[in-house]
Amino acid sequence: MTRLSVNINKVATLRNARGGNNPSVVQLAKDAERFGAQGITIHPRPDERHITTKDVYDLKDVVTTEFNIEGYPDERFMKILEDVRPDQATLVPDPPHVLTSNAGWDTVANEEKLADIISRIKALGIRTSIFVNPEVAMIIGASKVGTDRIELYTEMYATDYLKNPSEAVSSYKAAAEKAIELGIGINAGHDLDLKNLKYLTKEIPNIDEVSIGHALICDALYFGLENTIQLYLRELQ
Repeated sequence: MTRLSVNINKVATLRNARGGNNPSVVQLAKDAERFGAQGITIHPRPDERHITTKDVYDLKDVVTTEFNIEGYPDERFMKILEDVRPDQATLVPDPPHVLTSNAGWDTVANEEKLADIISRIKALGIRTSIFVNPEVAMIIGASKVGTDRIELYTEMYATDYLKNPSEAVSSYKAAAEKAIELGIGINAGHDLDLKNLKYLTKEIPNIDEVSIGHALICDALYFGLENTIQLYLRELQ
């Protein structure tokens, strides 16, 4: 069964809108795990628009499932990884000014840079994942830089799913098949929700983990957090 990692960035966004500590990202992470989440994902950006550096360290000793930290691999991010030692580091190519992740790595053009970063992260005992578009060439490039996993960037799938599900998933299936052939684990994330999640994991049953934040937190406003997590887990069965 594909595992569910809950991205709690949006909880921090809500908290930051008023200051203080309500809602608490630490309590939310603990509750999400208690309700069945199999991982917690955060993306501590330099401008601290949602998850802050303090949040990262506060969560370090709280998360008991898989702790996944996403980010652009600058020296600030590398220092966080060295201090916190999460279970997984997911490398995203977006610079600080970007609103949200909107493309995968060009693993060919960035081969030398990524190989060096991944080597450093693996030396810390952390599993590595690279955010990539569903392109076979990028999967081959990911293999060459030594990553443990790739995370398929699923915004295009989510958009095209509404028009033609089979066409929407086709490039993702090809990318996943290449990853499996090369011995790379597969994660997926971005714009996955209760409408499109089951089809993706049915068509690509080898997905190890999905990271879901925005849609899940939005659904929790209507259904409650515990019920929402159970709804997502049901889709993954």
